[in-house]
Amino acid sequence: MTIIDRPFRDLTAITRLPEGDSGGTAGWQAHIAPTWTIGPKVHGGCMLAVCAAAARRSVLDAGVDSLTQPLAVSASFVSAPDPGEVELTTVLRKQGKQIGVVDVELSQAGRVAVRASVTLGTPDTEEPFYTVPHRATTVPAEPPAESVLITPDHPMGQIVKFASSSRMRVDGSTARFLDGEQGEPMVSMWTRPLPGDEEDVDTSVLFALMCGDVSAPVTMNRGRFGWAPTVQLTAYLRRVPAPGWLRVVAESSVLGNIWFEEDHTVVDSTGAVVVQSRQLAMMPR
Repeated sequence: MTIIDRPFRDLTAITRLPEGDSGGTAGWQAHIAPTWTIGPKVHGGCMLAVCAAAARRSVLDAGVDSLTQPLAVSASFVSAPDPGEVELTTVLRKQGKQIGVVDVELSQAGRVAVRASVTLGTPDTEEPFYTVPHRATTVPAEPPAESVLITPDHPMGQIVKFASSSRMRVDGSTARFLDGEQGEPMVSMWTRPLPGDEEDVDTSVLFALMCGDVSAPVTMNRGRFGWAPTVQLTAYLRRVPAPGWLRVVAESSVLGNIWFEEDHTVVDSTGAVVVQSRQLAMMPR
């Protein structure tokens, strides 16, 4: 498997612009390499992670505890940018003792691509008070030998370009579309950042948030292929992920004629739920 040396830490590296800072508003710049795309356009989960990185930097620069992480990111997608330079504007809406709220706007060449609201605070660290086991917790912690390795040369890897900058395996028994068959709108998979990304806690958090949108559209299991643009995506960080493979289950309960929802549940190597997400997307035509 060929690994491109454009790690996730590069994607989420945010540079403050010297001009335009005033009253809790700041300007930032980031670079999105072509590897972080689905087809020709930037992947929605990657843009969500970049917005979260800018929000976190904005509160850290204001002197907030370094344990603060993006707990909830709610992003509306306005347009689909190309890889390259993007600009971000952050507006600090609230900074309390436990919670901060930052609005983020990501744009390219003056055109708004994403508007996001980011809630920041300290994730859970203790055992849950109560939990209902999700099917993602029953997925093996390590991808079995029969799982499908997604490489840049794999048909799925040719579309999901970031397969070259991370480690990704898919459960072929759920992703029936890989064999030209149909199944339920549910796909389970494993993914893991590159070693350098995994060792950095803040980068591993942003990678886990991106995994709230990592699966190919589950509509493919029902024979509906093509672009399924995300209109709105909300991801929740429940815990900082432990090192190791992340188990992901993507599923939908209603595939409409125009719209469908897709939920992701991300579980770390210890079996803890680290990210939950829901998105509203358009059915492929």
